[in-house]
Amino acid sequence: MKNWLTELYRHRDLLWMWTAREIKVRYTQSLLGAAWAILQPLSLMVMFTAIFSFVVRMPTDGLPYPVFSYSALLPWTFFASSIGFAVPSLVQNMNLVTKIYFPREILPMASVAAGLVDFLIAALVLGGMVAWYRIPLHATLIFIPVILLVQILLTLGVVLFASAVNVFYRDIRFVVPLGIQLWMYATPIIYPTSLVPDPFRRFYMLNPMAGVIEAYRDVALRGAWPDWNGFGLAAIMSVLVFAGGYSYFKRVEWQFADCI
Repeated sequence: MKNWLTELYRHRDLLWMWTAREIKVRYTQSLLGAAWAILQPLSLMVMFTAIFSFVVRMPTDGLPYPVFSYSALLPWTFFASSIGFAVPSLVQNMNLVTKIYFPREILPMASVAAGLVDFLIAALVLGGMVAWYRIPLHATLIFIPVILLVQILLTLGVVLFASAVNVFYRDIRFVVPLGIQLWMYATPIIYPTSLVPDPFRRFYMLNPMAGVIEAYRDVALRGAWPDWNGFGLAAIMSVLVFAGGYSYFKRVEWQFADCI
């Protein structure tokens, strides 16, 4: 893997260039432009707030429901949109893959990097909500980059594996949206982890996004350090997913030109 990362570093300029292209393509001839990065989690937050604040009362561990849900929808949207854009990236750019040499992982990685830009833009709304609800800021905020790094590793691992599989089995484009939807409901986005029964919680926390999202809420809203058991497990699994996804991608990379 060290050689792969060294090769990727040598082509870092191409990664930045392709990321800029991804961002431009997403919002070219779009009326709202980059505002879509904000509208996606914001619209879901409004819908969930209307349902779970007025129709069905959802416990939020003492947090206002709009902040509670948006703080989870923000990283989740980054995760889900990165997968949605990255998985078909190899097939959509078949001319490059078949004719030009470069580390092929740059294509799905650029989609993740573009999603990160959207994440940072949408995070401004969360900052405004925190100010509006007068949620105090704490020193635990300094841990956010660590949580973000873990999430990026997890996201890269998933997209590298899934984008490679998509080259051989095009059915994956139907599986991904369904898988993301099911994964969302298995993650504490619209409900707190405290609602998960204790006997099932150890299995529930095998979902690394559960530990990641709870860690975001802990450090950004509750002024607490992450639960080290839950977040530690999420970090370990994210590293394993990244290593496994990257290894699989590089093992089958030589076959891409023939299959596409």
